[in-house]
Amino acid sequence: MTAAVPPTDNLPRESQDVPELKVDDTPDFKVINKSTIITRRFFRNKAAAFGLMVFILVGLFGLFGGLLAQWDTNTIDPFYMATGPSAAHWFGTTSAGTDLYAQAVEGVRTSMAIGLIVGGLSVIISAVYGCIMAYFGGKLDNVMLFFLETLMMAPQLLVIAIVINGAGGQKIREVLPGWVILTIVLLIFSWMYDARVIRSMAMSLIQRDYVKAARYMGVSPFKIVWRHLVPNIGSLLVLNFTRGITLAILSEVAYTFVGIGVKYPNYSLGSLIAQASSQINTLPWMFWIPMILFFLLVGPLSLMNDGLRDAFDPTSLSVGKAKKDKKEKAK
Repeated sequence: MTAAVPPTDNLPRESQDVPELKVDDTPDFKVINKSTIITRRFFRNKAAAFGLMVFILVGLFGLFGGLLAQWDTNTIDPFYMATGPSAAHWFGTTSAGTDLYAQAVEGVRTSMAIGLIVGGLSVIISAVYGCIMAYFGGKLDNVMLFFLETLMMAPQLLVIAIVINGAGGQKIREVLPGWVILTIVLLIFSWMYDARVIRSMAMSLIQRDYVKAARYMGVSPFKIVWRHLVPNIGSLLVLNFTRGITLAILSEVAYTFVGIGVKYPNYSLGSLIAQASSQINTLPWMFWIPMILFFLLVGPLSLMNDGLRDAFDPTSLSVGKAKKDKKEKAK
């Protein structure tokens, strides 16, 4: 016989109203993706954040500074010849009476364009070329590596001098501006060293399981290179991009200063510094204003490169520590 269950109506009311236990399933941590972590680590570096701000301001000056210019680059003002900064000419005038502000705006724009184009395209070319060498290997790797080392042995300075100042260069300048020719030549010689480093890194990635799985699934080699190899060396590519911009601007200024770079009627920071180098004592503003703009381009890029390197390095302590939330402090 089974025991009779007493009716619940006779039980006390307190025993009937039993509260249900609620389980909090929300985790006590927040999931943050990798790009957000890198961005926060970068902006915690005050020097790098300051460099980014200065670089953006100089870039805006080069893009939109011409809207505020009262003169163009070649118009001569006979009443203000070889005069310092004034209300009529904010950066002063040259010995020929042309406005230095308008020339500085064009010079910053030209130098930044050369740096961004060379830095960006050289990263893409080196990444694809190095990953293809590492992926296919064998004879193709040997042929591509031989071509790479041949270009590395070519005298860059001599090639630029022949292209810019040679007889063939004069015909090319009739079709293309001088800064475009210099950009193309710098781009040809700017990606080789990075490609060798990327090749060695990609060769270690080839042995990873996800690459082998993509091969077994029949994924095309181009997709494997572009989707699996290139993204996994993204930190190196970002650093190469900022460093490539710096080296391209330095090369433009150096080559133009010795007379084998940007030429009239185009202006760059290198051409402005070169034309004022012989007048630094008599017309100091012609030299120091382009020189200051040059440092405001190259200096922030160096700070940004250091900040990015520390942001991508998880063991680096130079970017400080993350701040605790208010809830954690209350606990």
